[in-house]
Amino acid sequence: MAIITVFGATGYAGGHITDEALRRGHEIIAVNRTGSAEARPGVTPVAGSIDDETLVRDLATKSDVVVVAVHGSVDGEPFLLPLVPSLLSAVAEGGARLGVVGGAGSLQVADGGPRLIDAPAFPDVVKPEAGSHAQVLEALRATGADADWFYLSPAAEFGSWVPGERTGTFRLGGDVLLSDADGKSFISGADYAIAFVDEIDEPAHRQARFTVAY
Repeated sequence: MAIITVFGATGYAGGHITDEALRRGHEIIAVNRTGSAEARPGVTPVAGSIDDETLVRDLATKSDVVVVAVHGSVDGEPFLLPLVPSLLSAVAEGGARLGVVGGAGSLQVADGGPRLIDAPAFPDVVKPEAGSHAQVLEALRATGADADWFYLSPAAEFGSWVPGERTGTFRLGGDVLLSDADGKSFISGADYAIAFVDEIDEPAHRQARFTVAY
């Protein structure tokens, strides 16, 4: 049993990760700005924000894993990127692991090819968020810290507007976008969470990004 702090526990990805971790018997410290996470067995709701460095450091000392499931940008401006150094410092000092719910925009469309965010068809409306998360990944990779982290990019189609179902069957990849035989790149929230918690239970991607899709 692990103690897992989830920042953004009431969001789409954070909610699914919380549910999957509970299913496996882990204890969850569920953090959001209002502390409105459901108080149920195995869940301790906490009101707070990931930009509160004191809170992050405190929770990192109490947790085996700190999960970041928050937006990369706010009002079009980078939000998560400036927090990367303090997050890495907090988990390193607290002896925790950092798990980041990443974006698909930084994935290559083909091996050695351009990133998805740089493709002509990539929607302008989501570029600020995708770009911010791509910068977060770059910052994690550039760090010389001893912090243990992983960053899981979903498929291109992932979110509350395409929830899908829990199947338990999916593929894992590295830096290249995964698509099925019809060219569709998709993962449900529940199956994304399975892959994420699998990494918590049996670490296989240390200081690395990987991706999941059908």
